[in-house]
Amino acid sequence: MSERKPGLPSIHQARDDRARGKYSRTSGNMWLAAAGAIIAALIGYRFLSGRELDLAKGALLAKQRAVAGALGPKWFPLRDRIEKLTLDAAAHFDGDHVDPALQGWDYRSKPGLYLRLRVAEAKDTETLRHAATNSAKDAFVGCFLREPNTAAAKGQADAGAFAEQPWNWRHAYEATRILTDDWVAQVKDAGDPIRLRIFEQQYEKAAAEEIPLAVDIVARADFFLLVLDEDDAAARAEGGAPPTEEALQEVPHFARVHLLDLRSGGKELLRLRRNAEASFVFAGEQPVSDPETLSAMKRQVNNCALAKAVDAAARSVPLDR
Repeated sequence: MSERKPGLPSIHQARDDRARGKYSRTSGNMWLAAAGAIIAALIGYRFLSGRELDLAKGALLAKQRAVAGALGPKWFPLRDRIEKLTLDAAAHFDGDHVDPALQGWDYRSKPGLYLRLRVAEAKDTETLRHAATNSAKDAFVGCFLREPNTAAAKGQADAGAFAEQPWNWRHAYEATRILTDDWVAQVKDAGDPIRLRIFEQQYEKAAAEEIPLAVDIVARADFFLLVLDEDDAAARAEGGAPPTEEALQEVPHFARVHLLDLRSGGKELLRLRRNAEASFVFAGEQPVSDPETLSAMKRQVNNCALAKAVDAAARSVPLDR
């Protein structure tokens, strides 16, 4: 006869089961239940976060549309005007022309715009806008307009840092990027809040500072200086086909220079086609061997030679009496 243990039999049974490890293993059903709960939580979180992201996108795009409605009517006509002048100049060259009135106008001291690209890149609006984002303020500007070049005086290799005038047309596209369909499409495709925050910061800066400044600068510009480089066989051989703008500037090639009076609706005061070619020799005992520095020096001398040729032709025309 077994001795009866004090207490409830059910408690003793539970203790025996635990001792045998009955509850030490999780059953398959419990694992499935736990996995299902986790998946449901993830789906719920993804749904809620996706909904919040979509709402944030909608709010940003609504603000973008408001800015486009307020500033677009001021900006788009200015943009379209410059683009039309560029495309018309690239479409055909009617021969050299210098208006006698040019000598009576001190345009070098006036606010202006500058754009340089290959002729082949000014065939349509889309190609023009893409190419203009790579336009740089090169040595042609400094040599033609006689602006102070503190960067060159300090011995810097390339000539990309001249005075603020004329304003590089590239900056206009950068400042007004949030008004483009491409920017709107990128906002819609933003896959996470961090990426969307970048677009929100772009919007905030553009709406508060960049777009109003771009509209003001372009509206006040008195002239538009346009340089269109013609493709050259040497540049294609060295830099590939088609050549880049930098590759063209390193080799002798023809370029078309246009100076348009924006005060009178874009009247062409200067239209010249000249060869950009020059050479240099090293004055010191130690010649420059760095390829990047040599390329910059070639661009500088060729661009200044082009500026000198254009300036000489412009000054040779007598005043209109």
